[in-house]
Amino acid sequence: MRFTEHEMTAALTGAAKAVLAAQSKDVRRGKQDVDTLWDEMDRFQRYTLLDSLGTQVLPVLVALPDVDVEPGTRPTFTDEQVTAAVEEQVGDELGRLKRKVAVQARVALVQLALANVPPRIDPDALIVPDHL
Repeated sequence: MRFTEHEMTAALTGAAKAVLAAQSKDVRRGKQDVDTLWDEMDRFQRYTLLDSLGTQVLPVLVALPDVDVEPGTRPTFTDEQVTAAVEEQVGDELGRLKRKVAVQARVALVQLALANVPPRIDPDALIVPDHL
């Protein structure tokens, strides 16, 4: 699938915020907002989180099959398509049980990232100001 740089960045950032929310007790208990916690992180902390997730999510996003996306909608993939793309990336070096767990966890992570992809914009409908 050909995602734009903005779509991949939004997908990865959304997945990172969800992982961060799951790791933080304050966010889980409702004492702090995940966006506030994200803003309080320094650039290196964000980089390490995005880098660790990027090695798992981005190759799968690239390996997804091409689908037609109407302007104003998000790309949608079946569970089988996502699972097949993840299984290609996981490899066979893990044992049978560990591989199954890794595939299920990565499928959930990729689906979370896909849920954060912004709606596709129609390139023909873009309005460029005259001063540019």
